[in-house]
Amino acid sequence: MSQNMTAAPTEVLLFTLNGQRYGLPAPDVRELVRAARLTPLPRAPAVVEGLLDLRGTLLPVLDLRLRFRHPPRALSPLDHFIVASAGERNVVLRVDRAEGLRVLLPDEWDATPRELPGVGYVAGAAKLKDGLVLVHDLRTFLSEAESLALDAAMAAPLEPETA
Repeated sequence: MSQNMTAAPTEVLLFTLNGQRYGLPAPDVRELVRAARLTPLPRAPAVVEGLLDLRGTLLPVLDLRLRFRHPPRALSPLDHFIVASAGERNVVLRVDRAEGLRVLLPDEWDATPRELPGVGYVAGAAKLKDGLVLVHDLRTFLSEAESLALDAAMAAPLEPETA
């Protein structure tokens, strides 16, 4: 019914954040990793929680709670990290729980929510039997200013932590 320029994803990774379910298109997901200590990234935009050292590669961890207006919560060892691609940039999302992959049937996809005002970062919605799940487009997650600020912060040398 609503075929827009963006094709419907055939598979999404479902995750929960503050009791709400969200999704990411499966092709954007690189891997799931256990929560680990983050390194602060000075001068990064507020939406960046810090850096994760993933096998020698430093990746920015995006604060979904801040972006989706959920109350802040300290990092927990039970949290999951989703390593995903946001266009050309790899990022990490801290979520309460990654639920797993879900294959979407053609009638379970609706692209119209991304056309509604105030629904940023959304590629569409998965209409599942147990409720609507907004599927996010990480390519639109960072504003141009945030992306430039993150590039500058990532290029700056990390200062040693002072005790």
